[in-house]
Amino acid sequence: MKKIAIAGAGFSGAVIARELAERGHRVDVFETRPHVAGNCHTERDRQTGVLVHVYGPHIFHTSDERVWAYIRRFDEFMPFVNRVKAHARGGVYSLPVNLMTINQLFGRQFSPQEARDFVTKLADQSITEPRSFEEQALRFVGREIYETFFRGYTRKQWGMEPAELPASILKRLPVRFNYDDNYYASKYQGIPRHGYSYIVERILDHPGVTLHMPARFNREMARDYGHVFYSGPIDAWFGHAEGRLGYRTLDFEVLREKGDYQGNPVINYCDESVPWTRIAEHKHFAPWEEQEQSVIYREHSRFCGPEDTPYYPIRLVNDKALLERYVAKAKAEPNVTFIGRLGTYRYLDMHITIGEALASADRFALAREKDEPMPAFCIDPLT
Repeated sequence: MKKIAIAGAGFSGAVIARELAERGHRVDVFETRPHVAGNCHTERDRQTGVLVHVYGPHIFHTSDERVWAYIRRFDEFMPFVNRVKAHARGGVYSLPVNLMTINQLFGRQFSPQEARDFVTKLADQSITEPRSFEEQALRFVGREIYETFFRGYTRKQWGMEPAELPASILKRLPVRFNYDDNYYASKYQGIPRHGYSYIVERILDHPGVTLHMPARFNREMARDYGHVFYSGPIDAWFGHAEGRLGYRTLDFEVLREKGDYQGNPVINYCDESVPWTRIAEHKHFAPWEEQEQSVIYREHSRFCGPEDTPYYPIRLVNDKALLERYVAKAKAEPNVTFIGRLGTYRYLDMHITIGEALASADRFALAREKDEPMPAFCIDPLT
């Protein structure tokens, strides 16, 4: 059988490459950047020795037993709980919004039930079917909490008014009526001792896998392979024939300081008067290491241009209509499966990406066994 081609050496492409190689396939992996792991890439800062999350913070969390077992084959995961703080209106608060946050903001000493009743009274009960991000927030937490923690941050993050964003972006408000400040509710949480790039390098370390880097895979090359798994932007595969899908990108101001800069891995800046959305101090992502110096990222969000690194799919009304046309094109494309955040135009955490990659490899094996075509998507981007 012809070799398999995989475009992209992030988690999606790497996991599929390894799984198919272990099942006897020969796989070529093409990566346009000079490193693996995509936006999860980690490396040592040359000046300080700090292990840096080059494209912003990544904390691994999952409740999927298969994914947790799989990822730990390739590195030791160190315990890590993400406890985010927020600068807002002259104070420092705990996120996600919890009992401590509510008591801090309103200067009270509520019990859990008292806080629940209080927030219920703050909520705008006149909004029965929220249509926008703003209405969704006002419906569940009221104006004071919304304007303190969500309005300014959202305007900076998305570059538009929260009233113009769909309610689906804020699917649920993580409000807790206890003192739990763990940002995630997943069963397993941690950060790899040696970083994410180390993991992806080990995943790709198989005699059946050949890594081409830096090297770009284009549509014309597909004819030389039995099947292609493509993790690049879906619109780029078709030469942006229907137009460009919208993304947000991030810019980072990098500072290096002695000692401890902010005392926490991540602090959000909710006030719109502050130009950055958050500050990450990377030494705190590896608390098992001792570092005298520190690397700090101030994070800025803006619309993604053609030469920028895409981070967040916007998926507004116009983008969804455009995506529908690209999905139709993709389903008509023979022997190509679109994977990952860019290939499916969906915001995906690492554990979801790995889970879907494992499922894609399983699906491919089953399709070969039954002599059936592999679908363009294992998870339909329009669902």
